[in-house]
Amino acid sequence: MAKQIKITETALRDAHQSLIATRMTLDEMLPILDKMDKAGFYSLECWGGATFDSCLRFLNEDPWDRLRTIKDHCKNTKLQMLFRGQNMLGYRHYADDVLEYFVQRSVANGIDIIRIFDALNDIKNLQTAIKAAKKEGAHAQVAISYTTGPVFTDEYYVEYAKRIADAGADSICIKDMAALLTPYATESLVKAIKAEVDLPLQLHTHYTSGLASMCLLKGVEAGVDMIDTAISPLALGTSHAPTESMVAALMGSEFDTGIKLEELTEIRDYFMTLRQKYIESGLLDQKMLATDANALIYQVPGGMLSNLLSQLKQAGKEDQLSEVLAEVPRVREDSGYPPLVTPTSQIVGTQAVFNIITGERYKMCTKEFKDMVAGKYGTTPMPIDPEFRKKIIGDMEPVDCRPADLLEPELEKLRAEIPQWIQQEEDVLSYGMFQKVALDFFEKRRNAQCGINGEKLDKENMIHPV
Repeated sequence: MAKQIKITETALRDAHQSLIATRMTLDEMLPILDKMDKAGFYSLECWGGATFDSCLRFLNEDPWDRLRTIKDHCKNTKLQMLFRGQNMLGYRHYADDVLEYFVQRSVANGIDIIRIFDALNDIKNLQTAIKAAKKEGAHAQVAISYTTGPVFTDEYYVEYAKRIADAGADSICIKDMAALLTPYATESLVKAIKAEVDLPLQLHTHYTSGLASMCLLKGVEAGVDMIDTAISPLALGTSHAPTESMVAALMGSEFDTGIKLEELTEIRDYFMTLRQKYIESGLLDQKMLATDANALIYQVPGGMLSNLLSQLKQAGKEDQLSEVLAEVPRVREDSGYPPLVTPTSQIVGTQAVFNIITGERYKMCTKEFKDMVAGKYGTTPMPIDPEFRKKIIGDMEPVDCRPADLLEPELEKLRAEIPQWIQQEEDVLSYGMFQKVALDFFEKRRNAQCGINGEKLDKENMIHPV
């Protein structure tokens, strides 16, 4: 039976997050949005992930204004965001009242699909976000953080998928952030999930190891309903499989996407010009486009690998990289096999560095590693040995409940801290996510509105820091 495969185009979020550190501006998106809206994509992933932070910190843009503007130009295509469960778009757990309000304002400003994930695959950290998304009428897609290791069997993922379905998700995404999937592993996993869980299934993988297109094809043949791709000038390397190539691969088959290659030509041409600009400015390092199948050996995301090397260089120990890479899986095993994705990749990687450069394992532990072992980030995929936990956390009280249950409501407290800066309701959420960064942005916004002599400046005169 024929099944049209749906495409999520990632150029407006994950593609430029993967290749140019999330530096694409709204002004660069505007000329092509109408064309993208009419191309026939199932959704445009355009918000969440690191875009929120990057807008405020580097681009002097209001992320909420970006979302509203994209929505104004994209009336035919669903807009999608990435949401880190109880961490939302930040790097700590937030109280439920802040999370619920963030979801409400995201949907009110134009988001249709919220892809929610947790770094530990702990369903407790997702339940509030799923309920909030459904309450607002958004599509709640829950992503499985895919990783490899002795405990991460098809059975493990099927059981997690069942918990996701029971929690009320509208669809499931296999999120392979570190490009660890292989084609036949993809086929096996997709078949296993589809046999047990009756929800639409999406596949998200990166091109780092060079296997993404093959994984997507095997996934489609095995029953996947939707796939993530990136228009070709922003594809490959640490980004995704090229949209046009996947459309062409499925064309005329029972899985035809319904998208015409001709409809993608102008979009490709536009982004090709942007790509050239990024290369010339140095923003796009062409090393990021190279294939590295060693990702399958290290089982470490590309960003984590460069971070480990940077930490070793600062300590003058870069010759010990291979020892650190060998230590990462050992630290992971000790700490309950967390998948390596923000923030757990940074926590495990930094601890592995400390274990090697101090010459004694766990002689020195980071606060974040202690918190993770204590359960403050949630329940790890495998139980942590009680003796190891005691050695790491000492007298710290372990957390066995949902970590957010320990947080007091904080929305009104945040609002009370910045009355002089609030110009729109969403400002309290920007402040809640990134306090100092948001305050710096609010100050620049006020200065730009007032102008040097108190006169309003036009957009062309605003300063956009690189």
